[in-house]
Amino acid sequence: MGLLLIYNVCLRVESLFFFRLRWGMDIHKESKEQISSDSLLQWGQWQLLDSILPTGGFAHSFGLEAAIQARIVSGPEDLQTFVIHHLENTASFLLPFVYSTTISPDLESLRRNDKILDAMLTNEVGRKASIAQGSALMRVAAAVYSEIPSLKSMREASLTNGVVSFHHAPIFGLICGLLGLDSNTSQRAFMFITMRDVISAATRLNLVGPLGAAVLQHHIAPVSEAILNQWKDRPVEEACQAVPLLDIVQGCHNYLFSRLFCS
Repeated sequence: MGLLLIYNVCLRVESLFFFRLRWGMDIHKESKEQISSDSLLQWGQWQLLDSILPTGGFAHSFGLEAAIQARIVSGPEDLQTFVIHHLENTASFLLPFVYSTTISPDLESLRRNDKILDAMLTNEVGRKASIAQGSALMRVAAAVYSEIPSLKSMREASLTNGVVSFHHAPIFGLICGLLGLDSNTSQRAFMFITMRDVISAATRLNLVGPLGAAVLQHHIAPVSEAILNQWKDRPVEEACQAVPLLDIVQGCHNYLFSRLFCS
């Protein structure tokens, strides 16, 4: 009797489980039909800015570690100045490449902008960091955004012929364009992830705590917007270094005796 009772209970549990599973699948199917494509697209756009996306951004300090050891940055006030100057360099030098590939997200535009940026990056540390992040972002995007088959085909074509170095800025702009982001939003997003990654590096270098980092990011946001408005929507021919000293400092990263970051 005991075994029979247990058997009957198991059958009831199994029936209930499959009923709930079937019911859940039906609800999911109905809700999926009701959700607009624009709403689903926004989830993908937000995911591009998610720090959990494994693109390797947190492996780089963007010259901050070298600046600390060179005693250019030694406290929170210096850190704020460094972040602002780094954002100026990002906007003046890299935003043109983000803008160009966002408005024209195709393989030809990617090849052209990637080649120009590769020639302009004379800082070897920054160049390797750009390629590492861009390559990781393209690999992740091709796997995550399976609804955009052109990402995978462009990556495979570029890997086959070897003419694309996969620099971060043009890759980011390309993905933003294919995800339906306008040029203003894509450039602002690139500034945001740059600010986020530099301040994150500062917390791991013990320059500022997590709460202080959040406050700093909020305070710098208006400055970032002003810098964005100054440099946005420019062609790649106008790309330049607004603060060349930071580029020089980052180039010294490989000479550090001990280091936590790749750049």
